Amino acid sequence: MKTPVSRRQALAGLGVLAVAPLAGCVHYQSESDSVSHSDAAKPGNARFPMNLERTPFGSLADGTPVSLFTFRNAKGTTLKVTNYGLIITELHTADRNGKPGNVVLGFDNLPRYLAGHPFFGAIAGRVANRIAKGKFTIDGHEYQLAINNGPNHLHGGKVGFDKKVWKVEEDETTPQFARVRFSHVSPDGDEGYPGTLKVTVDYILTADNEVRIHYRATTDKATPINLTNHSYFNLAGQGVIDGHELQLTADRYTPGDEGLIPTGELAPVKGTAFDFTTPHTIGERIENTGLTPTGYDHNFVLNNGGKSIALAARVVEPKSGRVLEVLTDRPGIQLYTANFFPKEGVTCTGGVTFPPHGAFCLETQNFPDAVNKPSFPKSVWRPGETYDTTTIFRFSAH
Repeated sequence: MKTPVSRRQALAGLGVLAVAPLAGCVHYQSESDSVSHSDAAKPGNARFPMNLERTPFGSLADGTPVSLFTFRNAKGTTLKVTNYGLIITELHTADRNGKPGNVVLGFDNLPRYLAGHPFFGAIAGRVANRIAKGKFTIDGHEYQLAINNGPNHLHGGKVGFDKKVWKVEEDETTPQFARVRFSHVSPDGDEGYPGTLKVTVDYILTADNEVRIHYRATTDKATPINLTNHSYFNLAGQGVIDGHELQLTADRYTPGDEGLIPTGELAPVKGTAFDFTTPHTIGERIENTGLTPTGYDHNFVLNNGGKSIALAARVVEPKSGRVLEVLTDRPGIQLYTANFFPKEGVTCTGGVTFPPHGAFCLETQNFPDAVNKPSFPKSVWRPGETYDTTTIFRFSAH
């Protein structure tokens, strides 16, 4: 049995639509600016189908203010995002009876996040997932990154994008969606990465219950880029996720070593615990993945190859009837099943405690350690190129 180093042990310490144009944007001047594109807007009001509000969410030790953005549509779907780490703190969507419930793990206050958490709902970067020994070479120059996961580099380092306060650039509301654009500048040498990287991330809630995340980045020096959202989902809102039915559009996966660094092989899933080409419950073969503790923490090779936005995953929770579909134009998706939660569980918003295997992540991404494996998809962006990718979380119930 392999015993990988945990990347989450530090518990204590969008049908596809194009991203909308930027017409009618409102630019923020200060924390006191309150987004309110809905004077009378309330969920269910056909005249004002979208609602977006900005409220204070506390401040860092140095006094830097942090905000919380609440998106609502007429169907009662509510998305809450903080500009600290661009964390999705809550996401309420209806079950088959129309009753809304929170389907992501998180906290209702900033101090809980500052105390440490396993990347709940955050943007991971500059490079999400692992880089072996934190080293890579570009144009003959070797770079050494921060080491924060056993001997390896994980999710951008010790102070990655998940721990930054992102600048709020603009917002937009229309009858079809509400959107906020955030930006961050990662300086040359940040966590060991080369080049100054300028990043924008749009969070969008649509009238049709899609949460879209649109990433763009440019650099002044060749650098690897791989951004993802690290939300933990439980479509029942409590308990373990063993009964969730999962289907992945992936005929292959990338086996890894003891530290979950890919060997370079693209192995077929057929006949293994990794075969979700047809629906299986997550718990059906969770004991047979070869990991200790048991569970999934694996990158799947999407059949579409990242050529365009396409369906990557579909999850059904039979009791509530909730359905989550994940669409992306990235070549891979990481399935993680909260293997390292403590036995006593993690207590989240509303006092709900989630045990090991109490949530799953579906992280759209490039393959782990791609910067060190030329056979893997493009991982390095250069001056004049734009990293541009979209992931959609689509919710429904039946």
